[in-house]
Amino acid sequence: MTRLILAAFLTVQWTPAQDGSTARNWPHYGGAYQAWRHSSLNQIHTKNVKRLAPVWVFQTGDYEGGLQATPIVIDGVMYLPTSRNRVFALDAATGSLLWQYNYPLPRSFVTFYGPWNRGVAVGHGRVFLGTLDNHVVALDQKTGRELWRTNVEDTNQCGCNITAAPLVVKDKVIVGVTGGDSAHRGYITAFDVKTGRQAWRFWTIPGPGEPGHETWEGDSWKYGGGSSWMTGSYDPQLNLVYWSVGNPAADFYGDSRKGANLYTDSIVALDADSGKLKWYCQQIPHDVWDFDTAYENILLDLTVKGQQRKLLLNVNKGGFTWVVDRATGQFVSAYPIVKHYNWIKGITETGQLVGRNEPEAGKKKLLCPSIGGGRSWNQAAYSPITKLLYTTAIEWCQEVTAMKEEPQEGKIFMGGQFENRHPPGENAYGHLDALDPLTGKALWSYKYKYPLLASILSTAGDLIFTGDAEGFFFALDARTGGKLWNFQTGSGHRGSAVTYSVNGRQFIATPSGWGSALAGLLPQLWPETEAFRGGSSVFVFALPEVAP
Repeated sequence: MTRLILAAFLTVQWTPAQDGSTARNWPHYGGAYQAWRHSSLNQIHTKNVKRLAPVWVFQTGDYEGGLQATPIVIDGVMYLPTSRNRVFALDAATGSLLWQYNYPLPRSFVTFYGPWNRGVAVGHGRVFLGTLDNHVVALDQKTGRELWRTNVEDTNQCGCNITAAPLVVKDKVIVGVTGGDSAHRGYITAFDVKTGRQAWRFWTIPGPGEPGHETWEGDSWKYGGGSSWMTGSYDPQLNLVYWSVGNPAADFYGDSRKGANLYTDSIVALDADSGKLKWYCQQIPHDVWDFDTAYENILLDLTVKGQQRKLLLNVNKGGFTWVVDRATGQFVSAYPIVKHYNWIKGITETGQLVGRNEPEAGKKKLLCPSIGGGRSWNQAAYSPITKLLYTTAIEWCQEVTAMKEEPQEGKIFMGGQFENRHPPGENAYGHLDALDPLTGKALWSYKYKYPLLASILSTAGDLIFTGDAEGFFFALDARTGGKLWNFQTGSGHRGSAVTYSVNGRQFIATPSGWGSALAGLLPQLWPETEAFRGGSSVFVFALPEVAP
């Protein structure tokens, strides 16, 4: 008899994990390679957070698309990109401008994905930027001078670009690509940090003669999506890069691409030096819901049933969390983070989907969650102190009509139409939850009337920071979920807060600037959000300095 595991019943003992905490710097998009988004800084804590006050604000002047970035902070300097590929280097203690780089975007280029940018990477004395016209740029870290620029693919042909932060691993800078909702073939590409020359490329959709090609019918692989549009993680001990692969195209109509459609909706583990595939775990074979396995991969070392395991945790758009062994890809557990889901009935103890509920050609069908996801790309956080996963979730649905569509290279390729709907019996809403990372058991839940679309920051001060659509940046008690502090920044939050220290003083920084494609869907259910203010500023907070 098949047993559904909507919460995995596992005997769990906690052991010291490979440390994914940050300290005085915030060196990577996810904080550290393990993507915990947790800092060991504790100068700001539950007892004094009410005294937190702004110490400086920097306006980028680049307001289109809002500000979705994660600031990178290294040795007292903050590196901040904007939606149209400007990069600012700022004194992280004062906000003073050190240098500015303006990428020369062509006057006319074709892309469905933007304008927005979610981050840069810093390493080897360089700042690396992915661009809206699908280039990778290396800047001198001290001056902002352009050192090299490499074209990844012709954006006017593919309709794709780079919106996520690159990942620097040893002597390579690795980037993904958009294109999951267009007629495009996805990939992950590594470049030499010094020269910009391509080091390797992994095609997320295998071509003829490659393993997995048989999972695509006919020539559907040529335009099958498989975008790699968020940033990966890295395990130095295993020398593996972990990247999440998005949905196949067309999104809702799958009859033209029969098969499992590898490696879409998969986590892939690649050798960092060669880009060779070591293992994969496909969460959703033959996805017809646009439920990308696209988000961050959190690397945890835990003991499960008496055995220490190197684990990887990934939340997908379908509203489920997957936990796998990151050395082998073996399935460990899965659980939902949303209450409203009907696209499947559950997941077996071996990771198989049960009770698929698929869109139908020419017929409207209510499916939950919405195409916007049971959670969006904004990152979760893990605290090694509370041993909890902190993630947002969205309770909403959609009415979908699938239809056959012929692909046109680089053009939108959805294979259907959708319109957001409230879930049965209640209005749509968002929530932030503190969960057991293996079972999904909730310790507490913070409910909000709109989706929460900013990343979460965890600190050793037992604090959780994030922002909301109305412009409030706020702090919760990591153990209880109680709200302890908030500040109105003037625009909604879609980016990622970070924390760092300069000369012994802890700072909390958050981007403020409402925008993105998902934010544009909210008025279907919440008409008042149409009037929400845009912006593009970074706000930085600290405790008042004590007089000598």
